[in-house]
Amino acid sequence: MPIDFRLSSAEESIRNAAAGFAAGPLKGAKETYMRFPNHTERFQSTQPIYSQAVAGGLIKGQITPHLGGTGGSLIEAAILVEEMYTVEPSASLTIFSTGLGLTPLNLTAKPEHQHFLAPFLSGKGEPLASFVFSEPGGVANYLEEGAPGLATTAMLDGDEWVLNGEKIWATNSAGWDFQGADLQCVVCRTTTPNGEKPTDGIMILLVTAADIKHNSPGAFKVLRHISTAGHTACSGPHIKYTNLRVPAQNVLCPPGTGAAVVSAAFDCTAVLVGAMSVGVMRAAFDAALAFAKGDNRRGASDLLKRQAVADLLSGIKMQTEACRSLTWKAANSLEKGPGDYNTRRELALAAKVYCSEASTKAITDAINLVGITAYDTDQPFADLLNTAMVLPIFDGGNVGIRRRHMQDLMLSKDYDPWASTYGPL
Repeated sequence: MPIDFRLSSAEESIRNAAAGFAAGPLKGAKETYMRFPNHTERFQSTQPIYSQAVAGGLIKGQITPHLGGTGGSLIEAAILVEEMYTVEPSASLTIFSTGLGLTPLNLTAKPEHQHFLAPFLSGKGEPLASFVFSEPGGVANYLEEGAPGLATTAMLDGDEWVLNGEKIWATNSAGWDFQGADLQCVVCRTTTPNGEKPTDGIMILLVTAADIKHNSPGAFKVLRHISTAGHTACSGPHIKYTNLRVPAQNVLCPPGTGAAVVSAAFDCTAVLVGAMSVGVMRAAFDAALAFAKGDNRRGASDLLKRQAVADLLSGIKMQTEACRSLTWKAANSLEKGPGDYNTRRELALAAKVYCSEASTKAITDAINLVGITAYDTDQPFADLLNTAMVLPIFDGGNVGIRRRHMQDLMLSKDYDPWASTYGPL
């Protein structure tokens, strides 16, 4: 039976490299960025760390080899994410959000778009990419029949597309200088679709920093920087496009083909949110274990010898191990099967939902174990909880999007509930 959870030599190398980066540049990141009073300065202060990530191949490693990158399997990506998220979520999210921003190019793999990847393959500088999807008011129901759909529109005018609308929560979208990322993959709706289905109008436009500079001032604008409870050194502002013109060749996904790529991109990241969740749970367990072994609360023995404390710790450990196993299985299933694509994506959705929700419970259990000391900001628990609370609600919220996708799968008359494990009947 081909089940073996021992890491391969390649996977072990990935883990060691990730752990090295986490113990090096990432470890002191929070101490550096928390010196700054506001979110924007904190984000910008992580630029040197990001530069080291670029030089170390962490950006090129998120591009598929047939486009010139060094990317590996989705399991390898999950291992990388866990190691880095265990130590520093904020700076890590900026790095991995560039990977999400490049995912549509990985999925479409069109030679005519190869030049857009050049800055990310060079190993130099600090190029940022962003997958620009969410809008004010939400996008959970953007493909519903009879609904208005996306408010961000693109109109073809000669040999240019004219982009208008507002977006929000797209990590890295404004770039380091808040004048626009090096590359934005903007999900929008054409004003002249070729059909009546909601998917017929969905397209993806590529917007570069150079494109923005060729436009009039104000064509791209940050309306508001959002301060968030967790990930306090990331940038996902409210932005606006006003008659922003890009060349016709910047169409990554023509109208009618964009929605499928959006869905596929978020299926990949569903697995990685599972890995993020494991990383946060792991950090909470390590901190709670150290506390339980080193504190007695004025008793005669360490807290770990108390049954209630040991029960809480063992629960966190079991949840973390279960979530890691589900994440790895989901990664393998999405890439290798068995079954058709809907069968393979089910476990990716499950990993995102289950692991993200388990992470908030695990951290709450760690807080209950430690007691009032966990409320001290010198302890990591409040920061971990603020980090974990976004995992169920970003990257496609569990209630509005991910569970609905699972519901759609189960509603199918051909649904086979165990095909993702054993293959179709």
